[in-house]
Amino acid sequence: MTVAFKQQSADRLQESLALVQRLIERQRQLEDLVSRPEVSEPPTDPLAPHYNLEALRLKLEQLHPADVAHILEALPLEDRLLVWDQVDGARDGAILLEVSDAVRESLIEVMEHGELVNAAEQLDADELAELAPDMPRQVVYEVMGGLDEEERAQLQSALSYDEDKVGALMDFDLVKIRADVSCEVVLRYLRRFDELPAHTDKIFVIDDLGLLKGVLSIRKLLVSDPDALVAEVMATELVSFSPDEDAADAALAFERYDLITAPVVDEAGKLIGRLTVDEMVDVIREESDSEVLNLAGLKEEEDLFAPVIDSVKNRWAWLAINLCTAFVASRVIGVFEHSISQLVALAALMPIVAGIGGNSGNQTITMIVRALAMGQMQLSQAWRLWRKELRVSMINGVLWGGVIGSVAWLLYGSFSLGLVMLGAMLLNLMLAATMGVLIPCLMQRSGRDPALGSSVLITACTDSGGFFIFLGLATLFLL
Repeated sequence: MTVAFKQQSADRLQESLALVQRLIERQRQLEDLVSRPEVSEPPTDPLAPHYNLEALRLKLEQLHPADVAHILEALPLEDRLLVWDQVDGARDGAILLEVSDAVRESLIEVMEHGELVNAAEQLDADELAELAPDMPRQVVYEVMGGLDEEERAQLQSALSYDEDKVGALMDFDLVKIRADVSCEVVLRYLRRFDELPAHTDKIFVIDDLGLLKGVLSIRKLLVSDPDALVAEVMATELVSFSPDEDAADAALAFERYDLITAPVVDEAGKLIGRLTVDEMVDVIREESDSEVLNLAGLKEEEDLFAPVIDSVKNRWAWLAINLCTAFVASRVIGVFEHSISQLVALAALMPIVAGIGGNSGNQTITMIVRALAMGQMQLSQAWRLWRKELRVSMINGVLWGGVIGSVAWLLYGSFSLGLVMLGAMLLNLMLAATMGVLIPCLMQRSGRDPALGSSVLITACTDSGGFFIFLGLATLFLL
């Protein structure tokens, strides 16, 4: 039986979350009143908490697993576990696939061995492969023991690849036909299915050895002459992937070629699985989330309601680095203490130079990181892009340096101070452009994620550099 869920818009989903939160709050109130009948007048029905839980359970049953996952991610741990207890056990596996890694870990920790086995048994081999790394090893072994030989081989194949490879994400549920049959035979074959695999937009054509020969789209099949052979109407030019390819590269190809599914073949050209657009959308979202987290210096995705110590562990490393860079910046200022004491206006103006430089550097570094992630830039192009960013920074430096220099002149009545502001702004923006290109390129060359801590590093460079340039120029020309 196919269960249909009503699609939730963003507003409707927030309404559902608000309703669940109200039911949770009411549950706490009812349990308190039942446990203390002397404070309730009239006495609260002892079954009231049970009825409230039934309302919560009914609401959860009406929601798609992805929407339930969203609600679980938006709740503190205690409320999350209360909601999780009300979820139908038959849906546990589907919901665990949808929640974030951090929230999934918190749910798996409180599940009994039998519940985990039951949840895993609901999943296909490719879905189980996605969940297996977070499951206790004994649970995975027990579930594998219940699979048939083909499914066990598929699961072992998927688990043999790193999680960021195509092989770990491929789907084994697909439709295969031979090229020497007619379209009418194919249509009769498809009618034997109770339901076609999800996202089936094409049928894969193979030979007797299982080698991929082409694909036949469902749209082409429906309008073709029933007596025409598959070989006559199939497409032989197609996009295929190797299981060892990076999933991020495959996701970019799906976006570029507007793919819904694509075959995965081994070195010999044998069809071993397929990629589907839903998995690629997840990859794109995870890559985007990872890039944002790395720019901020966070090591991994964090549960919003994680214990304090877990959040501290996730954040401390780059905060420590930031502390060191801030200390360097303070030492730069300390070198010019005498200059600042003689011209107090320097203390008021130097944060402007550093702040504008930091913003400009973050703009450059965001563009470069995105270009590297999208495959639009090669390291060999870094020199050309640096020259372009340098010209942009010079124009902005002259423009906005002139503006702030004029303001400084008007405020402090010193034309020389205005010129120093102009020069410092120009040089710091040029430094920001240089470091904005250099940092991610060096990260990429060393095999690191170019987004990793880039925002922290560029801010450190423009702060220390901006202070040094501005105070140095002021010392040379004003004192």
